[in-house]
Amino acid sequence: MAFIREPDPRERALPKMVENFAREIGAADIAGRLDAPAFHRNNGPLRDVLKPLLQDREGDILEIGAGTGQHAVTFASEFADLAFWPSDPLAEHVASIDAWRRFSGLPNIKPATLLDVLEKPWRLAGGEIAAQSLAGVISINVVHIAPWPVAESVFDGARKYLAPQGLLIFYGPFKKDGRHNSQGNADFDEALRARNPQFGIRDLSDLSACAAANGLHLSDEITMPANNRTLVFRRH
Repeated sequence: MAFIREPDPRERALPKMVENFAREIGAADIAGRLDAPAFHRNNGPLRDVLKPLLQDREGDILEIGAGTGQHAVTFASEFADLAFWPSDPLAEHVASIDAWRRFSGLPNIKPATLLDVLEKPWRLAGGEIAAQSLAGVISINVVHIAPWPVAESVFDGARKYLAPQGLLIFYGPFKKDGRHNSQGNADFDEALRARNPQFGIRDLSDLSACAAANGLHLSDEITMPANNRTLVFRRH
């Protein structure tokens, strides 16, 4: 990946609307690793879904909101021809990601970046990402625990940084045609909005419209366990 040298992104201010959900999963271990229970529930199904999407690809994959870093390690171990760039807007998460990276010893998982997607241009490893240089962008359980402008910014970044036919992959709970697919998700949505009115489970139609405005289209909608979905948007 080609970069233009820029100041270290760790020096940049954190977004005001970020909430640290990792504090609810316990303290880091002696090596600095956080362990998310949700990772153990969805890791296998996510890996299986990603196999046909990524197994024949090469290049760089950006993970937005990488959280503890456990998924990044799984992806890097599964897809040796891809370089994974985990990022997160919270320093505590960045520390955990790097702890998991060091523990894994995998050469194709890159040092974590403190990245706020609302700040443009996006930077990794101290430099701006080259236009149309990414093979994919992955964001797991992010857009419902962030304000809507975060989702809009992710699509805008995908338009700029994804290579033609590059993939933007979302995982999490989503509404369809204004309806939840379970009472549990409806209750979760209500709890999120009570916690922060700018949070909430997003509707597939809103995401698809935002994708279309940025030159992407929904190519796959995959039903996942626990009433989640994997959404795959492809750049034209």
